[in-house]
Amino acid sequence: MFFAAFVQGLALGLGLIVAIGAQNAFVLRQGLRREHVGSVIAFCALTDALLIAAGVMGMAQALAESAGVARVLALAGAAFLSFYGFQAVRRARRSHQLQAAPGGAALSHRTAVAQAAAFSLLNPHVYLDTVLLVGSIGARQPADSRWCFVLGASTASLLWFGLLGLGARWLAPWFARPRAWQVLDVLTGLTMCALAGLLLRHLGNGS
Repeated sequence: MFFAAFVQGLALGLGLIVAIGAQNAFVLRQGLRREHVGSVIAFCALTDALLIAAGVMGMAQALAESAGVARVLALAGAAFLSFYGFQAVRRARRSHQLQAAPGGAALSHRTAVAQAAAFSLLNPHVYLDTVLLVGSIGARQPADSRWCFVLGASTASLLWFGLLGLGARWLAPWFARPRAWQVLDVLTGLTMCALAGLLLRHLGNGS
């Protein structure tokens, strides 16, 4: 039970975070320039972990108070995951790539962390993903395994940001290949659809 919750959180976290975006490009840039990489990775991963934990525990309390709200959120979550998965598979048909912005002056430690905070906290999708979506799905886990789900989703963020920052010089050419992102999009789409099916199954079982 605990391992299954961890794996579900890990898969959901990776599916949501592995995408081309400003935050990922910033972490990749810092990794390529080897500027305050550890601090940037730690800030981004810790922020995700705190938002995920707050979402899961807050949603758990809200859902416990209303079975109707729990059902509506579960259906909405399954619909969102299905749509997200469809969009990822559809996106795989187009060519796109992740590249860090070249050049620019070196950043101080304070500026680098401030920019990481802006990319992490000023994007409304962050709250939709971590607090609402991950929170509502995690809240449906049995009470004693919710923290395993939180740990799995948080581990996904740490692994991804660590990979981007610490492996930037090796991974940058790979991330610049459209084919690599097409493969990731297909895997993401299949994962999201599988999680939507799992959520609907749990809903049908009344769990």
